[in-house]
This record gives sequence, C-alpha cells and structure tokens, in this order.
Amino acid sequence: MAETSPREFNPEVAHNARVWNYWLGGKDNFPADRVVGDQVREMFPAIVDVARADREFLGRAVHHLAGEAGMWQFLDIGTGLPTANNTHEVAQRVNPRARIVYVDNDPLVLVHARALLTGTEEGATDYIDADLRDPDAILREAARTLDLTQPVVIMLLGVVNFISDTGEAQRIVKRLLEAVPSGSYLALTHPTMDIGGGSNAEALDFYNAHATPQITARGKEELSGFLDGLELLEPGLTSCSLWRAEETPFGPPDPVAQYGVVARKP
Repeated sequence: MAETSPREFNPEVAHNARVWNYWLGGKDNFPADRVVGDQVREMFPAIVDVARADREFLGRAVHHLAGEAGMWQFLDIGTGLPTANNTHEVAQRVNPRARIVYVDNDPLVLVHARALLTGTEEGATDYIDADLRDPDAILREAARTLDLTQPVVIMLLGVVNFISDTGEAQRIVKRLLEAVPSGSYLALTHPTMDIGGGSNAEALDFYNAHATPQITARGKEELSGFLDGLELLEPGLTSCSLWRAEETPFGPPDPVAQYGVVARKP
C-alpha cells in the first residue's frame, strides 16, 4: 500500500513486507531488507516483539471470530508475505467452510500468496491484487468470493499506517464498513508512539528514510476516530500483545508499540 507505485519492485530498496518477514524469521527477504531490519532492531530492540505480537493477535482474533462469534467470511487487506498461522489457516481450523479473501498490491506478495495461500475444499481462499486506497475495487473483486450481504470480518492489520493522511484513512475504513451489514467486524492493528519511548521514534524516522512504504504512527485518540459507531470487544483498544492474551507464569505479557482492537458493527 505504498505512496509510490507498487509495481516499482526493487530488491535494492528495503520494503516493509520483506523487512517484517525478516523480523518474523522468514526467508523471503533481500540484503537491503536485512540491513534496514537490523539497524531498526539495534535502535529499537522491541520491534521483533512487535512483529510477533501482531501475528499472535491475528491468531487470537481470528480464532475468536471464526469460533465463538460464528464468522465465516474474512476480508484480509494488507496480507503481507505468508508465514505460519495465516488467516485462512486459523479460520478454517475452526470452521472448514470459512471463506477468506486476501488483498495486497506487492508483486512479491502476489507470487507467494497464489502459491501458498490455499485452503480447505469446503471453504474458499482467494487473492486480490489491489490497493487499500481503492476500497471500491477491493469490494467489487471480493464479492466474487464473499457474500457481502452477510457479515464479514474486515482485517486491517498493520496496513492503515501506510496512509499518512488520517482523514483519508478514516474515510477508507468507513467505506469498507459501509459495504458490509450489521454483525460484521473490524480487526485492526496500528503502530503507535504511545508505547516505546524515544528509541521507537528514532527507529521509525530511520525506517522511513531508508525503506518503503513509509509508516505513520498514531496515538490512541487518533485511532479512536476509526472506531466511531462500533461496539468494541473487550478489552477495547489496547496493545495488541495484551488483547485477550493468556498470562504467563510471570504475569501478563509486556505491552508493545502496536495497538490492536476488534469491534463489531451494530
């Protein structure tokens, strides 16, 4: 969801999807991604915890929504490079009939998604090559696989932060939610400066100077504007590492500099 054209594939320039893959221990990255990833990690060591916590949030949120909440349709925008426990894997373990549509606009993600994101015979898994900034195109293509007259989970994990203008980002989220009926859900994660201190800010500045697409961090008040009119599931808007996380023998997990929330459209 880059500010520049997603077709400008350049392995010499670090890209978020590949740097994120590197932090998660994946192999789908290039030297430029590892150089930036290592420097950011040196400046802000907790970034690896952020990446892992975001992935674990996905698992907990999808498991709850496909199970207790009874959801069977998922629109996952900003897929990123496939790793373990992707949305369709978590959802279809709970409900083999679940239908999942992934959306991204990075050509490397497209290649990997088509090869690896295959689901159950009872359900459906599809991929859309589209940009978050064009929600109407996403909805039009998603309707080939999903029934948009029935509740849908709209997943925006670590992707709204690529839209620097908060008003534009809020309008896009609102448009997506307008297209789905009552009983649908929004699952969202977003980087923040509310947690992590000055080293987090310095690392973000370095990343934005050396990688693409650029990231905008937002605080709790700004993010609350994305949730107007929605019913927040407990515990509300919180660090994604704390959202319905089980306590360890040493107490609850540490908060990370990434908010997470799941909310229902009434």
